[in-house]
Amino acid sequence: MRKSVKESLSIEYNISLYKKKPIFSFFKRLFDIISSFLGLILLSWLFLIVAILVKCSSRGPIFYAQYRVGKNGKMFKILKFRTMVIDDRPLEEILTLEQLEEYRRDFKITNDPRVTKIGNVLRKTSLDELPQLLNIFVGQMSVVGWRPITQEELERYGDNKELLLKVKPGLTGYWASHGRSNIDYLDRIKMELYYSVKRSIWLDIRIIWHTMIGVFRSEGAK
Repeated sequence: MRKSVKESLSIEYNISLYKKKPIFSFFKRLFDIISSFLGLILLSWLFLIVAILVKCSSRGPIFYAQYRVGKNGKMFKILKFRTMVIDDRPLEEILTLEQLEEYRRDFKITNDPRVTKIGNVLRKTSLDELPQLLNIFVGQMSVVGWRPITQEELERYGDNKELLLKVKPGLTGYWASHGRSNIDYLDRIKMELYYSVKRSIWLDIRIIWHTMIGVFRSEGAK
């Protein structure tokens, strides 16, 4: 996969590279429905345990919902287990200048002071993402795609926004399984676009496999 990563960073992306794959799309959606349904059933005990831990860790709701950009630019509410304390103060009053700069650059913060102790564990193990099985089941997301982004982040894709939005965001993806937070945002953009162009059953299998390894090792999690 190292070769594929280098390839993804060297491609000159544009909408002409996108090709419709109806058979792949059919089986991908079928897999999404079956896997998310089974996941919700088989992991219900884990949902309950995490929900209790989140509720006991700090005041606030169990789940966190935020609008993200979906396929064709349609906005939807992505679901996560809450990992932060409830704090209505502006970011300028909570974060240091270095943390603010990091957030504005990468939309993520190393050692975010708002993250609870249990939230830190959930993020490192990616358990905070489990509620997105519901997003997958209803068709807003896929198991594999590009990681959901905000409208502000979408603007960074420039002329390639149309290419990105041709496919659904995913619970995991090419960028998420190959570096995650250890890769700068420009390279992340290229890797997400790579999936829009190269998506296939074989690539999905490899991404899921690399994601499982990455989660087990807690690689790149913030």
